[in-house]
Amino acid sequence: MRAANAVLMPVTNGSMLAMIADSWVPLLNPFPWDDEVAAGLRQRGKFLFGVVAQILGCADGGAEEAGELWSLVDAALHCSDAQSREYLLDEARKIALPARIPKALRAVTVLGALAAADARGSGRLGRVAAALVHRASGRFPR
Repeated sequence: MRAANAVLMPVTNGSMLAMIADSWVPLLNPFPWDDEVAAGLRQRGKFLFGVVAQILGCADGGAEEAGELWSLVDAALHCSDAQSREYLLDEARKIALPARIPKALRAVTVLGALAAADARGSGRLGRVAAALVHRASGRFPR
């Protein structure tokens, strides 16, 4: 716990950490999900990836956008309601990703690359290709 505190507290505070809990609350909304749920999910990914980017010293490297994409696609892939799942995937496809991610961030933003492949329906081989291309070049599937 001390190690986590030592890493997190210089880049965040208690109220920011409380936001992460708040971003899960919209998932309790009844189906079909809407903009409120999507906004909460975007915030979840933006916060998680943003904190990691700050820890890695790359706060402006595009991690937040990758986090938003990951969060929407992650929720969609675990959603039991077809209409809500398609809505979240549509919202994910609208996210403008940077052309290239700095090398220092790629260990975390590779999750965004996998999510981009999933949103496109790329399948297993497409996911592997997306991860490899992203780690090597910092680019996302388009």
